[in-house]
Amino acid sequence: MKCFYLITNSIKDKDLELTNKIAEYLKRQESNCVVQVQNLDKSEWVYNFTDVSQIPESVDCIIVLGGDGTLLRAARDVVDKQIPLCGINLGNMGYLAEIDVNSIFPALDCLLNDKYEIEKRMMLAGSIYRGEECLEQNIALNDVVISRKGATCVAHFNIYVNGEFLNAYEADGVIISTPTGSTGYSLSAGGPIIAPSASMLMVTPIAAHSLNSRSIVFSATDEITIEVGKRQSGEVEHSVAAFDGASLTDLATGDRVVIKKSKNDTRIVKISNISFLEVLRNKMSN
Repeated sequence: MKCFYLITNSIKDKDLELTNKIAEYLKRQESNCVVQVQNLDKSEWVYNFTDVSQIPESVDCIIVLGGDGTLLRAARDVVDKQIPLCGINLGNMGYLAEIDVNSIFPALDCLLNDKYEIEKRMMLAGSIYRGEECLEQNIALNDVVISRKGATCVAHFNIYVNGEFLNAYEADGVIISTPTGSTGYSLSAGGPIIAPSASMLMVTPIAAHSLNSRSIVFSATDEITIEVGKRQSGEVEHSVAAFDGASLTDLATGDRVVIKKSKNDTRIVKISNISFLEVLRNKMSN
């Protein structure tokens, strides 16, 4: 690799001290490097933090400084370019951003000398419908979450798989996740952990009002539809759909979110010999 593009979470590297050190190091190795700062001010908490038009066509690798959240947003922004992402974690140990601040420069040497592997991670493609009208289409690396909005009472969701009715949930929400997302919100909601190299979809209810509500794992070829149901009172149900925790879309009774495997994937650069199991073991011991 000889051409790099740096995306930085400006909250975690405010003065760009580390970002500039990395850029200078790469340039000393006779490599090309372009820096773009990612502004994560809450007032700008929307899709497209990365100005894709600024990424040169010759870029071999996008280095993302921040954490798993920063890498998730970068992955969604640059998915059409299919450029490998290398995450540098400026916080706690992450599942996606595997390089810590103490191993940055040895890791850069590995990139420069082509000593790395690339893991492909499946993504989700979601379409939101109101009747026959498609309101929005979006993608997610971790998960798509449909949850109640505003009211403290539970929401009602109908689940369909390949057009066939599966179940109705009274719950705070429903999570549809990838294997990568199985260690995120889904895990907090009681879902299982799935190896990130797998290709499948998982449905996990959030705080379901039922004793037999469990996560269900489906083939990556299946299509999952979440329909917002009616309240028992007959009033309109209000919910919200989120793609990787962002890109919020308001939903009402009868609206449907159709989710399937995306035609694109995210390519993650893996440098260290630390396996997913070792990362998981370290997380579980904390």
